[in-house]
Formats: sequence, C-alpha cells, structure tokens
Amino acid sequence: MSNPDDPYDGIPPQRWARVTKKLIQKHPLRSGEIVESVLVAWQDLHKTVLGRKLRIGKDIFPNPQIIGFLLHELIPVEVASRHAGEWRREKGKAEKDLVYIPNPRYSVEIKTSSHPTAIFGNRSYAQRSASGRLSSKARSGYFLTVNFRSAKTADEVGEITRIRFGWLDPTDWIGQSSQTGQQSRLTGDADTYKLVQLYSGTAKAKVD
Repeated sequence: MSNPDDPYDGIPPQRWARVTKKLIQKHPLRSGEIVESVLVAWQDLHKTVLGRKLRIGKDIFPNPQIIGFLLHELIPVEVASRHAGEWRREKGKAEKDLVYIPNPRYSVEIKTSSHPTAIFGNRSYAQRSASGRLSSKARSGYFLTVNFRSAKTADEVGEITRIRFGWLDPTDWIGQSSQTGQQSRLTGDADTYKLVQLYSGTAKAKVD
C-alpha cells in the first residue's frame, strides 16, 4: 500500500541512496555545521568541571551510557545556540530531540553509541512498526547518529569515531529476538543506504 509520507515508498533499496542525498540537501542544517556542532558538544562535555574541579576523561571516567546521554543532551544545545528562534531542544516526549521550530518535519532524532560503527534503538521501535501502532513520538524522519570512544584512563584519549545523518522509518529497525532484549538494530539496507557518513574520527575530534 502506498504511503505518501514515506520518501522511499515504492523505491527499491538499491536506489535509496539517491533519495537520502536529496533529503539531506533539503534539510536546513548543512552537513558541515552538523559535524561542527557534534564536535563542539564533545569538547564541551570534556571541558565541563564537576564537583571538586573534576573533568570527564581526566579525573573521572563515566561509563559509555552516561557519556552518550550527556552528548545526546549537549548537541541540541549547541545547535540552538547557533540558531536561536529556529532550533531548540525537545520539550516533551512527543517531540524529536532537536526541534526545528518553523517546520517540525525537519526536526531530528539523535542516537549515540559507544560501538565503533553500529547504532541501536529501543526495542519498541521495531515492536511498534510490526504492530502498526503509533508511538507518542513519530519514529519516521531525520536521524543524526554519533559513535564515540570514551577514555577509560587518564592515559587514553576519547574521540568521536563516526557521524552519520539521514532518514529512518520504523520498518528500518529489527528488534532482538529474545523477549527480554531491549535493543533494536538497523536493517542492512537502511544502514547502508539511508544514513550518509559525514565524519570519520581523526585527531581533530580528540580532546586535548
């Protein structure tokens, strides 16, 4: 059945890359600025002083889940600071993580992961797509995915390893087969054709 809201509707996976490129070109944020915003957020995360002048990656070494959460929160702040009145952080569960005020269609969901290349979603992504029920937050739309490696000791240097941007739909996620599994992963076609790599980790991404 045709879906007018799905930009990939009726198009074979081998041609999805063209659609993704057009979607990114239409987005109000330029690719270079997306990368800059992520890297600045990463730097800010490590420059922040906590408690008795403690710094992440130098004095304390939170687990990847905490690092991912903080990065997830700081990216929208950085984008909003660059475009006051146009972009803001989410204010409710029904909104995307990064809201484009003039037109919510261009709002962005953010996913972070300590895996070198892969990205994961909640199991509910795949469950709801299979059942056909809608979630409180629209799952289709623009996605920014960020992979990172956090330092575990003061001798290590954390870095952003990968930044990708594109469009994902609920049918692009596969839930874990185990009933207790809480994650979902992307299908091979979605991972290959619906996310464009904007950045791969280099020395420029590392924290001084």
